[in-house]
Amino acid sequence: MADLGRLDGPAVEARLGRLDTLLEGLESAPGPTGGSAVEAVRLLTEVYGEALARVLDRADAPLAERLADDELLDHLLVLHDIHPDSPERRAARAVERLRPAVRERGGDVEWAGVEGQVGRVRLTTGGGCGSGCGGGSTDVTDVVREAVLAAAPELTDVQPVPETPAPAFVPLDSLRRPQEAR
Repeated sequence: MADLGRLDGPAVEARLGRLDTLLEGLESAPGPTGGSAVEAVRLLTEVYGEALARVLDRADAPLAERLADDELLDHLLVLHDIHPDSPERRAARAVERLRPAVRERGGDVEWAGVEGQVGRVRLTTGGGCGSGCGGGSTDVTDVVREAVLAAAPELTDVQPVPETPAPAFVPLDSLRRPQEAR
């Protein structure tokens, strides 16, 4: 099957951006025409979501996994609340996708699980500095949060796991009782 007319990632992103702009304009348009257009888009989205759900119903496990591995289909499956993977698995996959970029900047990020509705990550930044060092770590945390919540909107937030400080070195001599004066 030829890929003629298929959209690559940037082309999809451009169209989604344009769609957002058009929908914002329609929502603020006076009169019934804007409302009718927004409703038409909503209904069309519901029908396409139902079609996608039917495709997923007929897919075996390996095909469902391949569908979920496609970035655009992954987002559509989340949008229509029909993704075959659990929110935790989707969140962990989002963190793994970001990991190479964080490592390129001298840090690391690792999925640590879910506590309640909050996703948890272990995050370190370059120079051996942990998440409490400020600077670029806030930016990395924000990017991780955005990616995880896009992949698993069921979660309410994403927070770094608090680092456990290394135990302070206390010389053994300082723990001994001073000898009593004789």
